[in-house]
Amino acid sequence: MGCNPRYEILFEPVRIGPVIAPNRFYQVPHASGMTNTLPRVRAAFREAKAEGGWGVICTGACSIDPSSDDAPLPFATMWDNNDIRAHALMTEAVHRHGSLAGVELWHGGASVMNRTSRLLPLSPSGIPWMATHVGFMGNLRPKTMDKSDIRDVLRWQAEGARKARTAGFDVIYVYAGMGYLGYEFLLPEYNHRTDDYGGSIQNRARFVREMIEVTKDAVGKDCGVALRVSLEELRARPGRNQPSEAHELIELLADVPDLFDVKMDSSPTDCSASRFTSEGSHEPVIDFVKSLTKKPVVGVGRFTSPDTMVSQIRRGVLDFIGGARPSIADPFLPKKILEGREDEIRECIGCNICISSWHDGVPVRCTQNPTAGEEWRRGWHPERVAPAAKPEKILIVGGGPAGLECALTLGRRGHEVTLADSGRAFGGRLAYEKTLPGLSAWNRVVDYRLGRLNKMSNVSLYLESALGVDEIIDLSPDRIVLATGARWTRMLYSAIEIPVGQLDDRQVFTPDDIAAGRLPEGPTLVFDFDNYYMGGVLTEHLAAQGIPVIYVTPAGQASAWTIMTNELPLVHRALSKRHVPVTTLHLLKSFDGGAATLAHVFTGEETRVACRSVLIVGLRLPRDELHEALTARAGDLAAVGIRSVDRIGDALAPGAIVHAVHSGHKFARELGAAVQPYRRDTPIVDAEPGFEIRTAAE
Repeated sequence: MGCNPRYEILFEPVRIGPVIAPNRFYQVPHASGMTNTLPRVRAAFREAKAEGGWGVICTGACSIDPSSDDAPLPFATMWDNNDIRAHALMTEAVHRHGSLAGVELWHGGASVMNRTSRLLPLSPSGIPWMATHVGFMGNLRPKTMDKSDIRDVLRWQAEGARKARTAGFDVIYVYAGMGYLGYEFLLPEYNHRTDDYGGSIQNRARFVREMIEVTKDAVGKDCGVALRVSLEELRARPGRNQPSEAHELIELLADVPDLFDVKMDSSPTDCSASRFTSEGSHEPVIDFVKSLTKKPVVGVGRFTSPDTMVSQIRRGVLDFIGGARPSIADPFLPKKILEGREDEIRECIGCNICISSWHDGVPVRCTQNPTAGEEWRRGWHPERVAPAAKPEKILIVGGGPAGLECALTLGRRGHEVTLADSGRAFGGRLAYEKTLPGLSAWNRVVDYRLGRLNKMSNVSLYLESALGVDEIIDLSPDRIVLATGARWTRMLYSAIEIPVGQLDDRQVFTPDDIAAGRLPEGPTLVFDFDNYYMGGVLTEHLAAQGIPVIYVTPAGQASAWTIMTNELPLVHRALSKRHVPVTTLHLLKSFDGGAATLAHVFTGEETRVACRSVLIVGLRLPRDELHEALTARAGDLAAVGIRSVDRIGDALAPGAIVHAVHSGHKFARELGAAVQPYRRDTPIVDAEPGFEIRTAAE
């Protein structure tokens, strides 16, 4: 099959200054957790996207000087020759497939603490970013930049650009977004200056203009120069001669960079989860940019539909289709569109697990794409698996995320696979969770895999098939894989942060009860120590049913872990919209059918809260009854030739869906194969001149 004619516009080349992108698919700069300490992991991760047809592949934030030090969060550097060599691995890998390589040169300004370098943070007016989670060593405040500091940053940018050119980059960025230094000059809350760099939007834009100009002076003959700028706050500010200051900024800089990369200001809106925003959510903020410049414009919006992409181009919103999360979920998205295989796109579900990886300081992982970050260290390719040396008959019990991924990968390897599930629909936990507020896109995990499985002649799918030991013995597979999932418990939570005891009462519920259609009587107290999405989503769900709900958690915020996925502010807004009272830092001690007793986490002070029922969202444990029964009859299994019984996903270790999918993929890829050893990446480091290694004897 070839490209659908209506999508051909997506494959037109576009000029960026002196370089030409081969198509309109542009992997914008995004964090990957793969710093210069993991150069080979990073290169292989980016190369997969180039092989998959992305025309431009960019790094994440790349510091131009030790005064921009975001440790312990992961960030790349462009400081010295070692950095040049490390980045060259990536540019060479990207160029092998005909794509351009871009680098997001970056200075963090007041948003970094310089924890490692111990250099003073820089800021236009000494105003710090005072988020509650970023203070360091008594809340070190940034230095107010004088003209000498400004000249230094301009020099560092130019030097960084020249190093980037040497490393092989084709597109060099100036970054003026997301609270970093260029953005701080643009925003009057940060910029209180009274000199040429403060006051009017013309003056506030001066630093950004000069950053672009020194970059073009340094490398503009060879490289395209891009400006990445956040427009959300400026769009909300009325301009003097234009509808907003965002309009005025673009008008002022219209002819200065070779490309505009436009985005939002904060993570919860810039890369908002699908639970709260839909595809193309940036358009109302950035839709005016192309009307004020003739330079190409790239933007994002979690684009996965080729029809939406074409609409963005034809309506004059964008010239490039920017992708970060969609490029992780399916590095081969462009190639599948080009080859007429749109139905094979592994669409991003918008869960933002990828973003949590950066907050955790580890290489990126993806719920949809279990090979993300594993390309080099485990040798996994997102579209290819090695055929089985000896195909076997494999029975998988359980058709949730782990079972589906395992069946798909085993099927691709050539095994004869039977997938049986006791339910009326495949999906496991997602069969219900997809119906909860904002989670419908998560069912793409199921849709993608079922779509592929239904086309495989060597895979048989069975629903409403509850299998016991005798039925499994009758089937006599070569191997059994159990993907039977996990169950929610009624366990409580102790002051030392360990699940303890159990609260047994007919009016005490778990998420499994709600999934089974058993609704509690209100008012219902939701006690959430799972801390991810489920407690907040179920609270919304019950409130939407007209049930009065009280949300209680031992954490400091509702759904506290969602700060890692950029959802935390939106969770609180959603609960507020439903008029749900939120009580933090409290433990549930007891429930007597008419009231619950809470205790403050730190003081132990007790409070009584009237409620008719309790929903506990806390500990999950594996559903291991079938595994135990099979283990007890190991002799009977061996007698009919069953070689092994294995568990995957939640049946082995309950966790987020991303872990279940990875578990199913890993088992299937490694079954009967010569497993590549887990490779440990190392930085590229040259010894200092004159450095010698001496033995103790010397």
